[in-house]
Amino acid sequence: FARPVGTASRYRMPPKKKAASKAKEEPKAKEEPKAKTLLKTKEPEPKAKAAPPKDASPRSLAPKEDNEEPLAKKAKTEPDAGEQEQDAPRDTRPVLQERIHFRPTDCTLNVVPAEGSKLLMALTEGGMQYLVAGARANVGVKAGRYLFELRIVEALNPAECSGAMRSRAPAPRQLLRMGFSTAGSSLILGESEEHACFDSEGTFRCGKKKTLAVCQKFQRDQVIGLLLNLDASSPNYNTLSVFRDGQRIAQPQKLSEHLRGKVLFPHICFRNLSVQVLTTPLPTKALPFKCRSLVGAAEADVVVAPCDEAGEDGRYEVVVPVALPDEGTFAWLDEFLERNPRFVELSDRKILEWAMQSGVWKHKTYRSCNDKPEFGFELPSMDDFSLRRVINSIAPVMPRHYVVMEVKSNLIEEERRETIERFRSPHFKKVAHVVVGEPTEVFKQVQLDKLLQEKQEQADQVWKAKRVEEEKRRHVLKRQKELEAMRKRAEEARKKAAEEAKRKRAEEARKRAEAIRRKALAAKNTEEGSEGDMGDEEGGEQEETRMDIDEVKAEGVKEEDDGQKDEVEADDAVPPRVELTEHEKTLWFGPQRETPDLAPSAVASSLARLSIPEKTEGFDSVKFEWFDEAASKAYLREWVVNKKKNSRVEDLKPGEWFQGWHKAWSKTFSEWQGEHKAWEL
Repeated sequence: FARPVGTASRYRMPPKKKAASKAKEEPKAKEEPKAKTLLKTKEPEPKAKAAPPKDASPRSLAPKEDNEEPLAKKAKTEPDAGEQEQDAPRDTRPVLQERIHFRPTDCTLNVVPAEGSKLLMALTEGGMQYLVAGARANVGVKAGRYLFELRIVEALNPAECSGAMRSRAPAPRQLLRMGFSTAGSSLILGESEEHACFDSEGTFRCGKKKTLAVCQKFQRDQVIGLLLNLDASSPNYNTLSVFRDGQRIAQPQKLSEHLRGKVLFPHICFRNLSVQVLTTPLPTKALPFKCRSLVGAAEADVVVAPCDEAGEDGRYEVVVPVALPDEGTFAWLDEFLERNPRFVELSDRKILEWAMQSGVWKHKTYRSCNDKPEFGFELPSMDDFSLRRVINSIAPVMPRHYVVMEVKSNLIEEERRETIERFRSPHFKKVAHVVVGEPTEVFKQVQLDKLLQEKQEQADQVWKAKRVEEEKRRHVLKRQKELEAMRKRAEEARKKAAEEAKRKRAEEARKRAEAIRRKALAAKNTEEGSEGDMGDEEGGEQEETRMDIDEVKAEGVKEEDDGQKDEVEADDAVPPRVELTEHEKTLWFGPQRETPDLAPSAVASSLARLSIPEKTEGFDSVKFEWFDEAASKAYLREWVVNKKKNSRVEDLKPGEWFQGWHKAWSKTFSEWQGEHKAWEL
C-alpha cells in the first residue's frame, strides 16, 4: 500500500506552517513541567485502589466497563421500574406442613393423578377428548402473596373419526386454564362467579366475565406461574398475575367483588394435555422480584380443606334413588345434592351439562325426556353413548360418593342388580333411597315456592314486554304530535310571511301617496303667494289610524294540549304480584312439565317390571324417604294400574292360546275362500 513516488498527500500540512507550529509549541512545552509541579504540591495523594481480582478479565478492568458493571448488577438485583411488586420480606412464621395435592373428590372423572398429584393427566377415550378436565388443590390462600406454578409436559392429539372432522368439535383441541376458585364451586373453570383464571389463548375470566387478549399465549415446556396477591399493603392487592418462564406476560387483573375476602384454592382445567404441578418452596423460574411459592407459604396465610372423603365407617356411599317419573324425582335429587355437595351425580343430564361447559356445540334437538336426553352433538363418539360407557367403567375405580340417577333402571330389579354389581368393591356402601308417595310438608312448601317464583318470573316477562310495547306506542304518538305541531308552525309562519309582505306593500303605497300629496300642496302654496304658513294648511297632516295587520309573534309555537290523556296509562314501576291458585296449592310435585322425566313409550314398556328395592338385591340398606315399605308398594301398585288404563303398550305380544286359535281360524278362513272360489266357477 505504499504511495507512489512523486505524489503528495492531500491532507499533509505544508512544511512552512508545520515548522511554525512546532516553534510556537516549544515554549509552552518548556513551561508545562513547572506548572505540573505546582499542582502536584497542592493536590492530596489519591487513595490506593483495591487490587482487581485474579480472575478479572482485561475487559472488566477498562474504565468504561467499570462504570457499566454496577448498572448491570443493579438491573439484576432490583426489579423493573414498571414492576409494582416488591421483594417479599423475610417471614419467620411457621411454614405449611400439609402436602399440596388434588383429592379425587375435587377432580372430574377424567382426571388421572400420578406421582402424588404432581402429574395430572386426562382420559381421551370414548369422547373424553372433547371434555375439559378440572382439578382443585386442597390448600387455599386467605392472605399474603404466593405463587403457584405448573408446566405442560405433553400435548395429545387423539384420533378423530370421519364424522367428527365434519362436525363442530370444541376448539382449541389443547386447552389449559389455571386460576383460583372457592371450595365447593364448579370444577370447570370460567363457568361460575366463584372463579378467576387465565387460559392458554390469552383470555382472562373472572366470574362470568371474559376479557380477550389479556396476556400472551403459553405452550408446552414453559413454566407458567400464577401469582395471587392478597396482601393488603401491596399496590396490587386483590389481583391475579401470570408469568411465563419468570417474565410477566400480563398486567395484574383485579378480582371481582364476589371473590374478595374468601379463601381461594388453586384450580387447573385442561384438555388433551398432561400437566406437571411444580411443588418447590421457591419459584422454579426467578421472577423480577422475590416471592415464595404456595408450598413455602406461612401456615397462618393458608387454609387446608377438610378431608371428608370417606364416611364414618370408612366407606364411600353409592346412592340409588328409586322414584316414580314426574313425581318429584329430579326435584328430590337437586335438594339432596344441595345438602350433600360431596356426592357426584352419574346421569345423562350431567354428561350433557359437562359437555356444554366444555364448549361442545350442540344442535337444537327435541329433548325426549330428562332421564335419557338426546345429545345431538354430531360427534360419533359422544352421540353413540360411548361417553356413558366410559364413565360407567371408571366410576367404580375412583373412590368417591356417587348418586346413580337412572329413573327407569332404578325401578327395575334386574337393572338395579347390574348397578350394584359395578360397585361391588368393599369400600362402597350401596344405599337405596325410595322416594315414593306423598312428600313431606317441607318438600311441598319448597315446590310451591319454586312454582310461585316461576309464575312471578313469567308475569314479570309479560309485564316488561307490555311496558316496552307501551313505550313504543307512546313514542309513536309523541312523534306524531311533534310532526303535527311542526306542520302547524310551518303553516302559521307561511301565513305570517304573506301578511307581512302585504303590509309592507300597503305601507309603501301609502308613503308614495303621501309624498305626492305633499308635493302638490307645496306647489299650490307657492303659486298663491302664500307666506309659507304651513301650520294652517288644509287637511293638515292626518293622524295615522292604521293598525298593524299582525304583531310579530314570538318565535316557536307551543305544542297544543288537547287535554286528552293516552288511552292506556303507563303501568306502575313495580310489576304486579302473582299468587297461586287453590288447585296449584293442592299439588304435591307442581304442574306437569313440558319435558317428562321418562318417555311415555319407556313407561308403557316397563310397567310390568317396576318394583320397590329390597336388601336381598345387594343393598347395604334401604331408606324410605316418604312412605314406608308397605305403603310404597301399595302406592306403586295403584300407580301402575292407573298407567295401564291410559298407556299404549308398544311391545304387546299375544300368548299361546291366542296364537293357537289364530292359527285354526286362519286355516278355516283359507278353506272357506277355496270353497267360495270353487262355487263361483
